[in-house]
Amino acid sequence: MKAYIFDMDGVLCDSEAILAEAACRVFQEHHGVQPSPADFLPFVGAGPDRYLQGVAEQHRVEAVLPRDKEAMYRLYAELVPGQLQPLNGVIEFVRAAHAQGIRVAVATSADPFKVKLNLEEIDLDAKLLSTMVTGADVTRKKPDPAIFLEAAARMDVTPTDCLVFEDAVNGVQAAKAAGMRCIGITSLFDADTLRAAGADETWPDFSGATPAV
Repeated sequence: MKAYIFDMDGVLCDSEAILAEAACRVFQEHHGVQPSPADFLPFVGAGPDRYLQGVAEQHRVEAVLPRDKEAMYRLYAELVPGQLQPLNGVIEFVRAAHAQGIRVAVATSADPFKVKLNLEEIDLDAKLLSTMVTGADVTRKKPDPAIFLEAAARMDVTPTDCLVFEDAVNGVQAAKAAGMRCIGITSLFDADTLRAAGADETWPDFSGATPAV
């Protein structure tokens, strides 16, 4: 593999529970319904608009965008300081991969605001990254492969030379649709679910992992 592509939430940092808490509060305050964090699982990785719209449809209310998204990110920014940690071993893994000449990218459906906030919070040096692709850079979100193909194109590598690290079903499906190998990180979904989505292998985190995957 010439390049490693990392999803952000649930792979670089364990932020899904914090985002779901913020989203639940938006629905309670703006729509008068009380979703559970589990309601958001089918829409993880599909971008913030679909994340909110999908749950709105379940509860028979209409998401108001961009208002609801802005409110969710505002609450997230209030909740996250001091609460966000990198996944076990991932910072060391990224540093080691970079040191060995493997190109490293982040490809996430999240908005740039959240990406910047998260990477600063977990103290991941942007100089280690060859490129970063966010939800603002592609029209079609996961499970469409566009975001991973864009990352590969920016790094000037073929999809078959890329290994993706993903925690969500939508992300695994996007990686496989891009023609890339994929390791599923079981921070949100269990190993069987990620393998059923197409993951070639599953890890609980990056502790003890070396870049020679």
